[in-house]
Amino acid sequence: MENLLYSKIKGCLAGGLIGDAMGAPVENKTYREIEKEYGTVSDFEGEGTDDSAIKLILCDAVLGNQGRVTADEFAESFLKLEKKYVHLFFIPVRNMLEKVKEGLVLPVNAGAGNMHSSSSAMAISPMGIINAGNPERAAMETFDVAGLIHAGETGFCRDAACAMAAAVAQAMKKDADMESVLEASTAWLHKKSAGEMISCIQKTLDYARSCGDYVQFRKWFYENRLRTVTCDSRETVPAALALCYLAGGDLEKSILYAVNFGRDADTIGTMAGSLAGALKGEAGIRKEWLEKLYTYNDQSDLAKGLYDVVSLRLEQEKEHVKQLEAMLV
Repeated sequence: MENLLYSKIKGCLAGGLIGDAMGAPVENKTYREIEKEYGTVSDFEGEGTDDSAIKLILCDAVLGNQGRVTADEFAESFLKLEKKYVHLFFIPVRNMLEKVKEGLVLPVNAGAGNMHSSSSAMAISPMGIINAGNPERAAMETFDVAGLIHAGETGFCRDAACAMAAAVAQAMKKDADMESVLEASTAWLHKKSAGEMISCIQKTLDYARSCGDYVQFRKWFYENRLRTVTCDSRETVPAALALCYLAGGDLEKSILYAVNFGRDADTIGTMAGSLAGALKGEAGIRKEWLEKLYTYNDQSDLAKGLYDVVSLRLEQEKEHVKQLEAMLV
């Protein structure tokens, strides 16, 4: 089953996991500290961090419900797999789990009051995969799913997840390029409610386009766009999108730019890797990286499951269109 769709799914999964694992050792370091201690980070060990764990939990919800996933199903998968991954979870996820287990809130609102982070956006690429070619639906479905971890006053973190899901869905198209991916990232966000995230993304991309240089962009970003908390999605998501742009969508370069950028390096790395992987497919990944990755985690079964979900949704859409067309005769 080696076709372009399957290659893009595998590329998205593998790119995300490699970016996460490669960025993990330098998480919360500045790029100057990375340069001094490592030179350039270009290799990885292990299976990633909470970024990849939450992504696998979301995949469990997707596959267990044939792609019909909301915050309810996401919560069920969290509870089912909690013991396996709880040691990796960050504060917002732990808070959410306690509220859900106690029945204090509905899953779609469980993220209300959580601290701002990237816990939704960093793991949301499966929503882009199952909505391959349909960034509008990816953003709309993600709005519900991401409410499990972020809602209310930190709703901009949910908007960030919607932006990433839409970007991945666009990147899954056969004729996608970086400009169309960047446009899709904000095109389907709520114009007023998501105004802060839209502004963060657009200001960052405007500078990236104007300078066109990684080193210059990195210096500007550190001087102008850093947040108090490194994992703030108002910092990580615009950075990941801009770094992919500066890399020309190249998968290897996107990951290297992201992890050596510093700050929340594993999260920026996993988002950049997922996005570039969806755009370029598995063929865009360095051979030795793939070989090492698959000694840790052979994702073929997961990729096949997601491929089947996309195929099923496509058939359902065809049937829906067929029924509507019959009514127009």
